Amino acid sequence: MDDKPSPEALSESSERLFSFGVIADVQYADLEDGFNFQGTRRRYYRHSLLHLQGAIEDWNNESSTPCCVLQLGDIIDGYNAQYNASEKSLELVMDTFKRLKVPVHHTWGNHEFYNFSREYLTHSKLNTKFLEDQIVHHPETMPSEDYYAYHFVPFPKFRFVLLDAYDLSVLGMDQSSPKYEQCMKILREHNPNTELNSPQGLSEPQFVQFNGGFSQEQLNWLNEVLTFSDTNQEKVVIVSHLPIYPDASDSVCLAWNYRDALAVIWSHECVVCFFAGHTHDGGYSEDPFGVYHVSLEGVIETAPDSQAFGTVHVYPDKMMLKGRGRVPDRIMNYKKERAVHC
Repeated sequence: MDDKPSPEALSESSERLFSFGVIADVQYADLEDGFNFQGTRRRYYRHSLLHLQGAIEDWNNESSTPCCVLQLGDIIDGYNAQYNASEKSLELVMDTFKRLKVPVHHTWGNHEFYNFSREYLTHSKLNTKFLEDQIVHHPETMPSEDYYAYHFVPFPKFRFVLLDAYDLSVLGMDQSSPKYEQCMKILREHNPNTELNSPQGLSEPQFVQFNGGFSQEQLNWLNEVLTFSDTNQEKVVIVSHLPIYPDASDSVCLAWNYRDALAVIWSHECVVCFFAGHTHDGGYSEDPFGVYHVSLEGVIETAPDSQAFGTVHVYPDKMMLKGRGRVPDRIMNYKKERAVHC
């Protein structure tokens, strides 16, 4: 499954319908290189902006311009908050994105919440909910203002759903709010450690403070959207900062209630793939229900002489990820009964 596709398989065997770009964990900060929490992995804080510039240049120059780019969260690093540089760094990264010729859909990760409150993010340029599509005759498919999620249609019969993996979280939340108390209770029930970012000794290591989860309200909304897509015979791509499938991620990086999200997705035919960031090593797996889980390699841990982004080319029978640098090529065939007939 992890074998690289053959050149023959990557040749355009059928008409390409559209393409989209993917990039994750830029985590820019105007700092010298550093290391992760354990001191085992180098992080290229300043160079990550050059990687982003390179990705944008590449997308802009592709013969078939992507219709949009999915930014999978952690756009600037949490260190910015310590140096009072959060707004300045975000502005610099967003100015870089302005060079891109197509829309960007921004996902929120833990580093967004290290730098900003949820309220701040809601009113920032990182809120791309204005790009959503509405299904007028299905009011149940309208997301609530209580979480940051939406769906859009980049091409007929293809729907993209962006999820809020920190809908349940203690990050970026008003500490006097009932929801903060509820989330802290969930976290402490599963994590008795004094240091809540430590998974040491946990039977469910995803219950750490730098992760979060999906509220039942958001999962109900996702179920309604996928029900519509099933009925409408659409293909669906789901996007979240946190991965939800253990075989495509480090277990410490999964969403708190990843099983609940999988249960919703597995009850529908329409989902083709689930893109996430967060686990900087990347990950890839096809689950038992034929859904592909792609966790993208993080820009922040990508050496200056490499790259970490990709373009997904969509065909009537498959999606093909053409990776750059650390991101491998992948082929995601649709289930036979779900092929689109154009």
